[in-house]
Amino acid sequence: MASMADLFQTADWKSEKHVPVIECPDTVEKDTFFDVTVSLGKEISHPNTSDHHIRWIQLYFKPSKGKFAYQVGSFRFDAHGEGVKGADTGPIYTDHVVSTRIKVRESGVLLATAFCNIHGFWESEHEIHIAE
Repeated sequence: MASMADLFQTADWKSEKHVPVIECPDTVEKDTFFDVTVSLGKEISHPNTSDHHIRWIQLYFKPSKGKFAYQVGSFRFDAHGEGVKGADTGPIYTDHVVSTRIKVRESGVLLATAFCNIHGFWESEHEIHIAE
């Protein structure tokens, strides 16, 4: 029987366009907001067409001493060039980049997941440490 973990793929984002790239400080001040950006295709561009696109990115935080992860946000991308004249004729496209501000009270891991309509689920992680 398959589990959700079996569905997710991972790789080095420098050589694979589907891996979410989490950009934020490695060390942060406790209870102080900091910026987090998640994108796909940082080194190798990912298409954004009606036929091949990123549908969503989700971001989670799992405290080092905790059992559960907490959802930070879920971000959908709905404009891929669809238009009344057909695929890739529309007036708008979204880019698969999201930014948010968060604060944490303890060290942990940010986990990002993304879904490509052709190549499935992808994940990555970024450790966050509280400054001593």
